[in-house]
Amino acid sequence: MLWLRVPYLNGMDAIEAANAVLLLGSALIIAGILSSLIATRFGAPMLLVFLGVGMLAGEDGPLHLAFSDYHIANLIGSLALSVILFDGGLRTRLSAFRGLFAPSLVLATVGVVITAGLTGAVAHYLLNLGPAESFLLGAVVASTDAAAVFFLMRTGGVQLRHHSGGILELESGTNDPVAVFLTIATITFMTAQNGMSPLAVASFLLQEGGIGAVIGLAGGFVLVWSLNRIQLPAGLHPLLAVAGAVLIFAVAGVAHGSGFFAAYIAGLVVGNRPVRAYAGILSLNDAITWLAQIVMFLVLGLLATPHRLLGLAIPGLGISLFLIFVARPIAVWASLQFFGFNWREKTFVSWVGLRGAVSIFLAAIPTLVGLPQASLYFDIAFFVVIVSLVLQGWTTKWVAERLGQTVPRRIQPVQRIEIDLPGQTDVEMVGYPVLPDSRALNVAAMPYWSRVAMVIRNREILEPSAAGKLKSGDYAYLLGPALRVPRLDGLFAPLAVASGVDDSDAEFEIHGSTPLATLAAMYDLTLTAMDGNQTIAQLFAERFDNAPDLGDALPLANVILTVRKLDGDEVLEAGLRFDEEQRARPSRVRAFARRFFLPRSTWRGTNA
Repeated sequence: MLWLRVPYLNGMDAIEAANAVLLLGSALIIAGILSSLIATRFGAPMLLVFLGVGMLAGEDGPLHLAFSDYHIANLIGSLALSVILFDGGLRTRLSAFRGLFAPSLVLATVGVVITAGLTGAVAHYLLNLGPAESFLLGAVVASTDAAAVFFLMRTGGVQLRHHSGGILELESGTNDPVAVFLTIATITFMTAQNGMSPLAVASFLLQEGGIGAVIGLAGGFVLVWSLNRIQLPAGLHPLLAVAGAVLIFAVAGVAHGSGFFAAYIAGLVVGNRPVRAYAGILSLNDAITWLAQIVMFLVLGLLATPHRLLGLAIPGLGISLFLIFVARPIAVWASLQFFGFNWREKTFVSWVGLRGAVSIFLAAIPTLVGLPQASLYFDIAFFVVIVSLVLQGWTTKWVAERLGQTVPRRIQPVQRIEIDLPGQTDVEMVGYPVLPDSRALNVAAMPYWSRVAMVIRNREILEPSAAGKLKSGDYAYLLGPALRVPRLDGLFAPLAVASGVDDSDAEFEIHGSTPLATLAAMYDLTLTAMDGNQTIAQLFAERFDNAPDLGDALPLANVILTVRKLDGDEVLEAGLRFDEEQRARPSRVRAFARRFFLPRSTWRGTNA
């Protein structure tokens, strides 16, 4: 048996041991990276594959690597989770989730507490644990790992509906800190000499969350200021962002706050503010996040001892099935009951409750503080994660399709070139190849917030006025706000299906003879009390007393039609663009309620 801990080595022995550790570590990481091909080929959850590689290399695997250093595992897990949570916040656009914050927050807090309590109750009877020990086990496995779900959706070519996909994404970023709160509070209660009153526990949770939120906000704004103001050599801004995330995590922890919450909040701030080198930050953070996930999962797999798990198969399976089929659904339905979600959405969110690395990471903490039966928490949590990934991970796509929670993938990945402009933080230049089936060929005008800077056609650089309309084979370079330029992707990506429209606010060309029913189907409009056979030209004639003029605008559902070409008084061509104000602010009176307390699907505009 080969041991990974080789203490008290000197001289050449220490050098050889270091080389051996580097050899094994790099080999395992490469094996984990190559194993992603298996996940892509068979639709397996990525986390399950990484854990499998670690277990194969572990004590009961072919390599027989005995690794039991929970302190190193805790250090690696903390570092990895700080980067992962920062990346989660960095990629969350707050403007895209209006109407989902309140239900996501309730699900990430009340839902986690309900899940922990119900799971702990079952653990009490199956494992004969005390109340505090049972709740600790429930808290350890209470948080979800939705990142695995989105990987499955991407590899399977499936795109979730905005409603269900949005709440899963927000929940996954906010429920981990809550599970950490509950775990640390319960351990603190169990290790306190004189116990802790409920008031003391509540005070502890408020302290952890409050300090974490404050340091996360402050650290995020300081990081934004530093990225925009400090002149650094090319390539160092992304490194500054990652190092800043780890620093914010550590500062919050030293200040007795939640570092996990602070890292996520800091990512939200950086991701929703104009930041220099944002494209480079995303690119580097993506690579480091992958590395962090692989290393953390491999280490957790090394810690597992499968022969010990077999002895807990019956209670472990019982707790896993109860968590999947009872605790999670009750928590989801209770949390989302008053937010207008239909039964299909609540059922799907209930099923997508995959447990992941956070649960295993939290289960290692009792060992660090020396709690009795510490190995029991780790083994049960590991068992729950394996069952969850096998049972739920491989069926998520199937369940999503059966419950109608998928939509056709409207666009494929797009080739985008991002250029940071010196001295500019609000404006960014992006370049796209114009493909034969790009929507950009059919637009009357680019989004009002963007501007074409130049067009390369037949190796010649043209000004926008000289280039005119874009043509297939062109390379278009546009200027736009850094936070909005990703919305241009839909205009330049190849279409995956003939119908559906991206979420940009460009103006599309519509022929005047197009029936309203066809228009509604093409652009997913809700038109009530209107004749679907009526054409756009007839609608303009009706609304403008048979004499529409160039530039006349007509609101229709959540889009605006504008007259662009006339034949006498008949509209030959109209421009269509989405009404951003209508979508974001349906009415002044109901704005607050609709944005924060009702799901977005319940307040779609129908002002036809």
